[in-house]
Amino acid sequence: MRIHCTICVLASLSSLFLAENFATAFIHGGSTKCVFQPDIRNNIDCNLYKREPRTATRLFSTSPSFSDRSKINKSNSKRTTELRAATGIPLTSSPSIVPSSIDDSNDGGLGVLFLNLGGPTTGDDVEEFLFNLFADPDIIRLPGPLAPLQNIIAGFIAKRRAPKSRAAYDSIGGGSPILKYTNAQAKLLSESFKEKYNMPIKTYVGMRYWKPYTEDALEQIRRDKVKALVILPLYPQFSISTSGSSLRVLQEDFSKRSYGDMVHTVVPSWYDRPGYVKAMSNLIQTEVDSFTDSEKAQAKNNAPNLAPIHVLFSAHGVPKSYIEAGDPYQKQMEKCIDGIKAKLYETNSPEDLTIHLSYQSRVGPIEWLRPYTDDVLPELGESGVQNLVVVPISFVSEHIETLEEIDIEYRELAEESGVSNWRRCPAPNTDPTFIADMADMVYEALNEPAQTVTETCIANNIEGIDLEALDDSVAVSAGGVGGVGADGDLFKIKP
Repeated sequence: MRIHCTICVLASLSSLFLAENFATAFIHGGSTKCVFQPDIRNNIDCNLYKREPRTATRLFSTSPSFSDRSKINKSNSKRTTELRAATGIPLTSSPSIVPSSIDDSNDGGLGVLFLNLGGPTTGDDVEEFLFNLFADPDIIRLPGPLAPLQNIIAGFIAKRRAPKSRAAYDSIGGGSPILKYTNAQAKLLSESFKEKYNMPIKTYVGMRYWKPYTEDALEQIRRDKVKALVILPLYPQFSISTSGSSLRVLQEDFSKRSYGDMVHTVVPSWYDRPGYVKAMSNLIQTEVDSFTDSEKAQAKNNAPNLAPIHVLFSAHGVPKSYIEAGDPYQKQMEKCIDGIKAKLYETNSPEDLTIHLSYQSRVGPIEWLRPYTDDVLPELGESGVQNLVVVPISFVSEHIETLEEIDIEYRELAEESGVSNWRRCPAPNTDPTFIADMADMVYEALNEPAQTVTETCIANNIEGIDLEALDDSVAVSAGGVGGVGADGDLFKIKP
């Protein structure tokens, strides 16, 4: 539910129509049809929602130079010990060694910030949620002279899309469960981390487009005087439109406000972590094992040349232009699938299980990553596939795209095309293996070279960063926190 496209909105109604279609990919499946109603514009209140505008994020056409990356490596390697010391906890270099004591005198200590998309809690929230989404210049990008129209266009699209989007949310209970799952993940992570590493941590949830907003979480982090912050986007694969957009919010906030002695590091992507791969393969295997011998035999009789069971990874799509501009999403997705596939083939034969990858939620006339899920499903059904497991690989919790687009729209399409036995693998949600791996992820982030928000943006080909100002994004102090003195640089976020 999340990848956007680069669009150039001209001062014409036809371009506004296209912008709406492109942005709708974040809300609903690509099958949604829109009818233009210009009179609605008269009902728009541009000041209805008070969200601060942002500058659009852009992509490098090529990767940063070696010298640019050297700058990053030089600064982040220095901060490894500072992150450890800032917690006031005797972190070790080996996750297998658990500290025996904790310095409770360190006010604030360790914090973990979860970044996620967000979703309306009730039907009444839908229009404001849509406005927040479309007001993001990473979703609808206007040429410079038209940038002041961002909120007008956002209000227009939000008002026209609200009834149809509200109906989609009504079909899954009236609102998005994404906050419920994210809060549960945060709570379980805290418990798992305390149990495994004997360390207390505070967890924070920051949503990009709905409450609690990322800005709200950051304000609480400031009040709590957190000393060391691990920033964890809940997107396994990095894309400018998901992790990138959320990190830009942090980058702007860090440039405006002081966080005292707080140091931070980002986990930019984690698609290839053994724990995550194991969690996903276990969830998929459960669905694979649910097919009966009779169902497998019937499928083999129906299509002797096909495996009796097929697994379709359905990832959220991204416009092809993003990939061409340097977005790492596709490569990371393909590597992720390769890892899970290898794990599945440890216990399944390729003759018994065939694996596919497709991309969902594309809209508009431009080219998105192929193959499209709504093309692949009919092809599978018409070729004789009867037993199918669909896996929502881009998502770590249930939300509108798993519960409505996949469970309702895609299931209907698959069954109409001949798939008789449908299974849908759940998102990781609160799976114990997944939670345990997130706890390890946080611990390892504290023991590895730190990567700031700005450095993460540079390393993942997000343009708009002044490389010469990189050192100015963090301040160096000869003082000490948690035992670090003049022999160790303490990096602070500047006001």
